[in-house]
Amino acid sequence: MNLTKALGSVGGLTLASRVLGLVRDSLFARYVGAGFASDAFLIAFRLPNMFRALFAEGAFTAAFIPMFNRKVAAKDGGGLPDGIAFATDALSVLLPVLIAMIVLMEVAAWPITWLLTGGFNGVSDEGFAFAVTLSRITIPYLLLISLVSLLGGILNSLHRFWVAAAAPILLNLTLIAALLVFHRHEPLFTARNQAIAVTLSGGFQLLWLWWACRRAGVTLNLRLPRLGPDVKRLLSLILPAAAGAGAVQINLVVSSALAARFLASGSVSYIYFADRLNQLPLGLIGIGLGTVLLPTISMQLGRGDEAEAMATQNRGLELALFLTLPATIALIVCGAPIVAALFQHGHFTPEDTIFTAQALAAFSLGLPSYILVKVLTPGYYARSDTRTPVRYAMISMAVNLALNLAFIVPLKHMGPPLATAIASTVNVALLYRTLRARGHFVPDDRLKRRIWRLGVAALAMGVALWFAEGLFRPYVTGPSLERWGAMVALVTLGGLVYAVATLVTGAFRLGDISQLIRRPTKAK
Repeated sequence: MNLTKALGSVGGLTLASRVLGLVRDSLFARYVGAGFASDAFLIAFRLPNMFRALFAEGAFTAAFIPMFNRKVAAKDGGGLPDGIAFATDALSVLLPVLIAMIVLMEVAAWPITWLLTGGFNGVSDEGFAFAVTLSRITIPYLLLISLVSLLGGILNSLHRFWVAAAAPILLNLTLIAALLVFHRHEPLFTARNQAIAVTLSGGFQLLWLWWACRRAGVTLNLRLPRLGPDVKRLLSLILPAAAGAGAVQINLVVSSALAARFLASGSVSYIYFADRLNQLPLGLIGIGLGTVLLPTISMQLGRGDEAEAMATQNRGLELALFLTLPATIALIVCGAPIVAALFQHGHFTPEDTIFTAQALAAFSLGLPSYILVKVLTPGYYARSDTRTPVRYAMISMAVNLALNLAFIVPLKHMGPPLATAIASTVNVALLYRTLRARGHFVPDDRLKRRIWRLGVAALAMGVALWFAEGLFRPYVTGPSLERWGAMVALVTLGGLVYAVATLVTGAFRLGDISQLIRRPTKAK
């Protein structure tokens, strides 16, 4: 498989989804702003969003795809029919468990919301009851997105990566439509409609994946639960994989809860909007690479080709750094004009822009780590090792909690993002060290030669943006066309400087890029 082309397919659709997500967030900032209404919705949305990251992009994918691929690729098995039978057994057990969990969470919505917020800071009983109502509205999304992840895992295993990558577009389109058609001057009303739209979007995504599976010749029929050996094995892998792949999301929940409890109204929103911008490169690069790497490496290992799997992971790390380092520098240097251009209108004030940009700078320090987690964990999951990542994730979460408590008072809204960034870096260091110690990952000469050159090229771009940022700042709060034009010009300038710098430093050569696009490369 050509890693670059596969990433391009997933990344292109993820880019469309993230751009729509920015449009959605821009409209949300306009109609709801950064206050209690936005904080209440974002806490209600945080729970299903975390579950999506833990389950859809983490635990289920990490546990299910290698097992499904082994069923399909087994020489003495039945190929795809065996894989479908395994998926059907998994669905028959997971569905009643998920339904019971949703019912329990609906009943316990009040204590769950309190755990996520600490009751908010200085909010009335009526206000907290409103936040609980929003949580109850969004909880069914957990069931829907879990079924989406099952169908998406099947399609990813069949190398139909684009279908599952397109599903989040439906989420953003639904929320945008709700904002445009059902917004009111009162932010609480608009926030409630957004919660309804979240759950509706889960139904749309499920229908889309079900239709795509039917087109691929995959039909899962409901049957009575049967806890066979394969399903027991799957369940034993899911829980540790959830913590291992979802450490970043769990850390974000901790950060949001502490911000809601100890900081002023609006702090949850500052952290959310900053995280949304930080998630743009994470979604394009990290999730895309993780989606492609896991089935690719598991198939290579299934064939016994350790050298090819090693080469794939080296090229994945190279691509991650090539795309991540400039994004990190750009978000730190140009955070304020980016936030102003996207969000500063309507209920979102210049003060909100300053605070959000500060949180964004803190988050961005950990951007390489967030993405490298997605690149390194497939090296464990492809070998059915979900326990090692969970141990390191627990260490990361303990570091995050300790640093949150240490930073939240002196650094306010910058404290939780900075704690999350440092904790993620600890997680990556542990993952990398163990892969090296086991001999499952050895940086090849090409990777070692290019890492420092990529860093120099990114710093050169950062210097150029530092001087250019002041020229564009007056235009990012003007009319829509003007602010978007300024943003495009600033991004284009940064991209051109980085491209030239990579060629000058030798981080990439034109011939290397052409070769990378044509066919996969192997370790030197």
